[in-house]
Amino acid sequence: MPARAEEWGKRMSARAEEWGKRMSARIAEGGRVVSLCIAAMIAVIMSGCHKERRYYPSRLPSEAVSIVRFDNALMNVREESARDDIRLLYEQFPDFMPVFTENILGIPSSDTAYLAEQLPKFLNDTLYGFAATNKLEQETFGDVSQLEERLSEVFARLKYLFPDMELPEVYFFISGFNASVFFIEDGVAIGADMYLGSDYEYYNRVVYDYQKTTMRPECIPVDVVSAWLFRNIPYTANKNRLLDHIIYRGKIMYLLSVLFKEDADYEVMGYTKEQWEWCLHYERAIWNRLMDRRDLFKTEQRLLTSYINDGPFTSEISQESPGRLGTWVGWRIAESYMEHNPQVSMQELMAEPDAQKILEESYYKP
Repeated sequence: MPARAEEWGKRMSARAEEWGKRMSARIAEGGRVVSLCIAAMIAVIMSGCHKERRYYPSRLPSEAVSIVRFDNALMNVREESARDDIRLLYEQFPDFMPVFTENILGIPSSDTAYLAEQLPKFLNDTLYGFAATNKLEQETFGDVSQLEERLSEVFARLKYLFPDMELPEVYFFISGFNASVFFIEDGVAIGADMYLGSDYEYYNRVVYDYQKTTMRPECIPVDVVSAWLFRNIPYTANKNRLLDHIIYRGKIMYLLSVLFKEDADYEVMGYTKEQWEWCLHYERAIWNRLMDRRDLFKTEQRLLTSYINDGPFTSEISQESPGRLGTWVGWRIAESYMEHNPQVSMQELMAEPDAQKILEESYYKP
């Protein structure tokens, strides 16, 4: 562990020990009255620490977000008129159609003859369940007005906090189980067939069980905004330690939780309620393991992947744990930092590259 962090830990332990001695002495000296005063003081401090900070007004002018329905247009392609239908798609979506053709179908965008042969098969396949899936996608997302309203509300909050951040175009497309989210030049594209419900039968063939948690329509807003934040708020640390990565991701998760303040934290994280409660229950043990093994200051790619990447569990911690546990800890640290530093704005938090400073000034100690 670097000397700075070790010295900080010693100072915190000494302060805590001294505080405990003083409190014990005061309680012994003053009896029940002093005890009650101390209890009241602690209650006030604790309530202040968890008081929700207000980062934006309760009412904001809406930022109009309209979902571009490439998926609907794609479903109009017919085998008997495929060439003409594809030509129309290129006219309607000159920027997105080549991206879709090459990244999802794996067909050169210039090869329209081959595309006219393969696209109807892609849309109407029964062997892999594409036909049934595409039909359900059209039914599930026949009306996206509520989704657009939710995105408009959240992006209005984001625009208030970051006035210089451009807002994305949002496209819906049909992925053939190839992608949930990918970037386009000015926005985010959503594979809507990957959000048909965690219990959708065809998902059993293409994803692992742990991935199904977020494959629901209500998960789309968080995924859209999360993708946009990671694109627009770059990793700026000049080190490659686990600490730097979890603080970076934790800051973005904290911002997401503020933007989606009506949503449960476990939904924002993409966990089940049970997974979130597991993390809270074992928070101290998780932190102690990170500190005991000095993992925060390691840079091995295997270790970073274990703590940060999605998976059935976080192998460095426990097979009972959820994946991405490093990101969860980073969120808790960022949250504690903002609670203890009310003068720091959201923009300043996002711009702060010093993960060590955030850790030290968070006073995070579960």
